[in-house]
Amino acid sequence: MPIKRVTFKILRDKPNHIDPPRFQEFTIEVDPDTSVLDALEQIRLEQDKTLMYRHSCHHSSCGTCACKINGEEKLACITRIGDLEADKIALTPLEGFKPIGDLVVDMTRFYEDLSEDWSYLRKSEEVKSVPRLVGGSRVSRFENCIECGACVSACPVTEKNAAFLGPSVLAALNCELQKSPHKEKDLMALAGSTRGQHLCERALNCSRVCPTGVYPARHIADLRRMLKKDN
Repeated sequence: MPIKRVTFKILRDKPNHIDPPRFQEFTIEVDPDTSVLDALEQIRLEQDKTLMYRHSCHHSSCGTCACKINGEEKLACITRIGDLEADKIALTPLEGFKPIGDLVVDMTRFYEDLSEDWSYLRKSEEVKSVPRLVGGSRVSRFENCIECGACVSACPVTEKNAAFLGPSVLAALNCELQKSPHKEKDLMALAGSTRGQHLCERALNCSRVCPTGVYPARHIADLRRMLKKDN
């Protein structure tokens, strides 16, 4: 596989050290199948040990490596250099979150409105290739959302209106509504509140950047239809 010479333009930001934030370039040689996350690992090991970014699973299950790659929210672990078709790749942190350092942001805002009472589990679809468990009539699985924050970063409303619940919370709220219909009154009150779905501008950016097919915009549309029906 041909080796490619690529320059990474990374926004560096470290309070009291790299302040104000500024771009720094690193040039490395990689093959097209190298992921952006692997390239970051190479840069940190070979050129700058102070480079800050998050990672864990390396296979799009944890969501921690999300950042903006050439201006679009993506998971660094599954974004291949060859797919970007560029000799210069710009990396910046997610928008709408307080920066901590380089590509690392404070995710506190993401979790503030996700209730601890909402379940992360749902009934799993039947997968024909997987045999049913002995003695089990039902299998549960985690929700598709990996809490990467990409949808919040891409949403034009969350950037200008911090009160907005945001696409991730509204999607989770709709999922909880389907699993716990007895909570309908409280959940719909939240969806229809001054912080709820009416603030959505229907940009669809949240669904476009979601790496796991949650499609938050579809959930928000469902909530909007239910609220209109109730009125």
